[in-house]
Amino acid sequence: MARRHPYFATILSLLILSGVSIFIGVGSLSWDNPDAMMVLFFSRLPRTAAALLTGASIAVVGVIMQLLVRNKFVEPSTTGTSEAAMLGLLAVAILAPDWPIIAKMLAASFTSLIGILGFFLITRRLPPQQPLLIPLVGLIYGGILGAAATFVAFQADMIQFLGIWMNGEFSGVIAGRYELLWIAGGLAIVAYIAADQFTVVGLGRRVSLSLGLAYGQVLALGIVTVAIVSALVVVTVGMLPFIGLVVPNIVSRLTGDNLRKSLPVVAGMGAGLILLSDIIGRVIRYPYEIPAGTVFGVGGAGIFLWLLLGRKSHA
Repeated sequence: MARRHPYFATILSLLILSGVSIFIGVGSLSWDNPDAMMVLFFSRLPRTAAALLTGASIAVVGVIMQLLVRNKFVEPSTTGTSEAAMLGLLAVAILAPDWPIIAKMLAASFTSLIGILGFFLITRRLPPQQPLLIPLVGLIYGGILGAAATFVAFQADMIQFLGIWMNGEFSGVIAGRYELLWIAGGLAIVAYIAADQFTVVGLGRRVSLSLGLAYGQVLALGIVTVAIVSALVVVTVGMLPFIGLVVPNIVSRLTGDNLRKSLPVVAGMGAGLILLSDIIGRVIRYPYEIPAGTVFGVGGAGIFLWLLLGRKSHA
């Protein structure tokens, strides 16, 4: 029974945060007011769902990224994946601004995939006995891609758009403008189904092949999942740093490294932290808003340093 407590605590926390999120805003809700019901169904509920889907999917792909690279200090925003997605989105905004949102998502997914492959090529040349080099190189690699995106955006007079994509926020989420995130949620479920295979991949190529696992296919599934989810999040709400890094590490210390058992908690904690960051961003300077990515970035950076420098505990 004790092992179920994290699941119950996660579900209860999400229900409480969702209720708070629905009733926080400039406009008050009244069940006998048609306009208030429109605000509820076209703004509050979609915004809450978008935050939950975003947090859950980013946390899950963070776990996948750490298993593929075999390093607990990486995630899409620290490996250049999100920056590569921004480059694809920027290219579409300049060359084909009239493309539909699904085409923008595909373009961002393609460049995100290229970004992941580039990161893998770089990390293969790093000495495995120095694991802290991988996140450091990832940050440098992402910084280079981000600088390239900034240069292109400056030349095209699109710095304002780039600033929006770099700060994940949910103020523009309404019904009809967030539904692509359900694809990200579906990919998180696929990751749960393949949790055992990803766990074996995390043991390395040689061990995976010796156990009869189709290493290349599972690796490709993980890479494509990370690329698509990263692109979907950037296209819909913008970058949300550190969530895919700190949540898997925290859950690992609390529940251990059994991925099939811990992945629901990872998804729930990721969803809850993003929703909590969005709520804090809405109330800290009410009636104005601070982006959820900025709110979590402040705390996430501190947790990241604690994970790097703190003493590890054994689950």
